[in-house]
Amino acid sequence: MLHIALWKRILIWGTVAVGLLLAMPNAFYSKVETYNDAVAVGQPDEGWVDWLPSGLVNLGLDLRGGAHLLAEVKVADVYEARMKGLWPEIRNRLRDARDTVGTIRLQEGPADELRVRISEAGAITDAVRLIEEIARPVVSLTGAGQTDIEVSGEGDLLTVRLSEAERLATDDRTVRQSLEIIRRRIDEVGTREPTIQRQGADRILIQVPGVGSAAELKEIIGTTAQLTFQPVVRRTSDDRTVASAGEELLPSLDTEGEFYVLEETPVVSGEELVDAQPSFDQNGRPAVSFRFNPAGARKFGDYTANNIGNPFAIVLDSEVISAPVIQSHIAGGSGIITGSFTVEESTNLAVLLRAGALPAGLDFLEERTIGPELGADSIAAGKIACIVAGIAVLVFMFASYGLFGLFANIALILNVGLIFGMLSLIGATLTLPGIAGIVLTIGMAVDANVLVFERIREEMKSAKGPARAIELGYERALSAIVDANITTFIIATILFVLGSGPVRGFSITLGIGILTSVFTAIWVTRLLIVTWFDRARPRTLEV
Repeated sequence: MLHIALWKRILIWGTVAVGLLLAMPNAFYSKVETYNDAVAVGQPDEGWVDWLPSGLVNLGLDLRGGAHLLAEVKVADVYEARMKGLWPEIRNRLRDARDTVGTIRLQEGPADELRVRISEAGAITDAVRLIEEIARPVVSLTGAGQTDIEVSGEGDLLTVRLSEAERLATDDRTVRQSLEIIRRRIDEVGTREPTIQRQGADRILIQVPGVGSAAELKEIIGTTAQLTFQPVVRRTSDDRTVASAGEELLPSLDTEGEFYVLEETPVVSGEELVDAQPSFDQNGRPAVSFRFNPAGARKFGDYTANNIGNPFAIVLDSEVISAPVIQSHIAGGSGIITGSFTVEESTNLAVLLRAGALPAGLDFLEERTIGPELGADSIAAGKIACIVAGIAVLVFMFASYGLFGLFANIALILNVGLIFGMLSLIGATLTLPGIAGIVLTIGMAVDANVLVFERIREEMKSAKGPARAIELGYERALSAIVDANITTFIIATILFVLGSGPVRGFSITLGIGILTSVFTAIWVTRLLIVTWFDRARPRTLEV
């Protein structure tokens, strides 16, 4: 019997109504976007009704404009930092064994190696064994059973370097950490739907819609923001000053021509920061206040208590921001960074410090700025394509199937609305290939109706009336509809899992379009036909 229960009718029309309600904000894109931005900063805007949905389809880089960067992580920087970090422990061990190895002296060499000369060449084997005791297991699946350092000795020269297994594990760890920190920094700025993903062994692709230029994006993520607090050995105006082993010469950020000789090993580093906020110093100048975790607070407090009257350098990315003299014991693990900042610079610095330091520098291999005008042209072209495709399909269906074609056309229009409702609900990003997916969906959406209508035509020749023909048409076309759409949906899923960027944008709209198309073809058109049939009660069908 050709009948649809009342609860099913309510559920179908309710689903359609919810989908169209979710899609509605996209018809007032600028107004709703302004409203969402105002709400995000705690300043409600009157341009949109609070109780209405405010979710929007995010526009991708090719539609909204923005910046594209391809960065290479300088993983070799981490090797150098690891070697510098090992030196204090190696130095202390060899000093404790000076009766055996004699005096020690750090030698010049490659940045990723430590070379130590001992005065007792005959004790080189003992020195190697002593340093091998500090080796740790490599933390990776491929490096199981191996240690993180290799120690060798020849004559009176001791050489320490990272093992190959540790280098591979460090490379992977460094790129993963860089990826996460870049994501945090961009999220802090509040950009919508950035694409941040790893490419190859040591490269990261960054695409951020809505950013004015690639240079602006580089300012956000290109700074390593490595903050350290280091003891000052002396101050000098001669950049040719030679720093001793375990020391380094760094320029002053504020005063041109001024340099500081600092101890290489920091007392506290930015890794122990838990918070950083823009603020003002006692003179009303922009500054950045910070707070350490308990371990950092303890080290910071102990050092300031034991070094009252000595200068203490605050170093950011190998430049001395300031070198104040310690006036008193600083307990609590909090302080303030002052310098020649503007309000914008102090805000950006706080964002960088709060997000964490990049473990290594970045080389930008490719950078592009995509203007919003190109995106506007793409949107206009996409609209035209959708309208032309839609009109062509509507005319064809009405010409081919008459009243039944009109029902299919109504379902098609609702289908497009449901697609945008779903995209808004999940916060998906619409790209130019995504628009192509919608255009393809418009063409594919009527396939199910064509199968049903052709089946109804066949059943009219043998069935016992129009009601039975409609019922059998839907029942016997169902398997073909489901099979065809399941295979296409599987392809869309594979494209989403294995693809990236534009390919994912296409797969998302295609997958959602398949779901909404099947819903409108099987349920919405059937409900329209049943409602019409209940009222008209035709003796024959003109399909």
